[in-house]
Amino acid sequence: MSSARTRIRRSRRTLQLAALATGTALLATACNAAAKKDDNASDGASGAGGKSFTLVTPDAVGQNEFLKAAVTGVQAAAKAHDGSQKVYESTDTASQQQNVQAAVDAKPDVIVLVGFEFADLVAQQAEAHPKQQFLIVDACTEKTYQNVSCAVFREHEGVFLAGAEAGLLSESGKVGAVDVLDTPQFRRFSDPFAAGAKHVAAKTETSTRFVGGQSPFDDSARAKEQANSLLAKGYDQIMAAAAAGNYGVFEAAKAKGAFAYGVDVNQCPAAPGTVVDNVVKRTDVAVEKGIEQVLDGKAGTVSYGLKEGGISLTGLEDGVASSKCVIAEHEDVLKKVEALRDQIVSGELKVDDPAAA
Repeated sequence: MSSARTRIRRSRRTLQLAALATGTALLATACNAAAKKDDNASDGASGAGGKSFTLVTPDAVGQNEFLKAAVTGVQAAAKAHDGSQKVYESTDTASQQQNVQAAVDAKPDVIVLVGFEFADLVAQQAEAHPKQQFLIVDACTEKTYQNVSCAVFREHEGVFLAGAEAGLLSESGKVGAVDVLDTPQFRRFSDPFAAGAKHVAAKTETSTRFVGGQSPFDDSARAKEQANSLLAKGYDQIMAAAAAGNYGVFEAAKAKGAFAYGVDVNQCPAAPGTVVDNVVKRTDVAVEKGIEQVLDGKAGTVSYGLKEGGISLTGLEDGVASSKCVIAEHEDVLKKVEALRDQIVSGELKVDDPAAA
């Protein structure tokens, strides 16, 4: 949500800000460490005289599909410009600061960072290095900077389509969602789900439960509890927008023979036969297009939705047959959802954004 892959860190936001408060001493120490041992960076092919791009991730890439897509995007940009790319993989707040400093010291044409974790760091560095260009994906700085561009997503468009699938597939006529918090930003993952279901089945009953608590982004038990409260009332299709808690939602749905929907990446392999589809954020698209925007001198914020290819469903992507998603078994539903997608892209159908002012 913004992303299920790193939202678990938001509950540790206070710790991050405390680390930032230590100032230049910590950054200098981290920079020295980077100079001595650069094990967290990987290099790509370089073309003489080409552009250079550096990607900094908030977590180790590993099998994280969300971050792997970002790597693909920066690699594509480097190839397009006969240039070079480097990836710095972070593991915690200290390494995030270290990697950002190392990236700035290298002075590439564009530094790309994925996630809200980097917003404050970029603000600091953008002021200190006005000639360095930055691109933040899936987040943005509070203040506008001439050398900072942002790539954000219109998640609500994809959530609406997932809701339409739920409305078409529900046997009970009851479609629900488990969301992390009751705020306009996070309701982007639940309100449009209900709207999509009602769009295709007007009499659909909808409801949302919120995880809340001390660690809403990392509480699988509470997420499972909220899912069970819906399942007990006959809800058979549930949007899982609970960050790391999604797996608790999947467990609850599987135990009751119900169905769930994932976010950010393909989560179907985590619960085959239970997860119907996923609202996917195409970070590769946002990174590659965002870099082009920066190089064209068009710094600013760009929103990526269905039209731009930044938001999609696993069911609408190539390879759905091997995705382990339930929706692969419902070609008739996918055809109807494809038609709705085309209507949204053309502007014929507008999806309300709960986070809009």
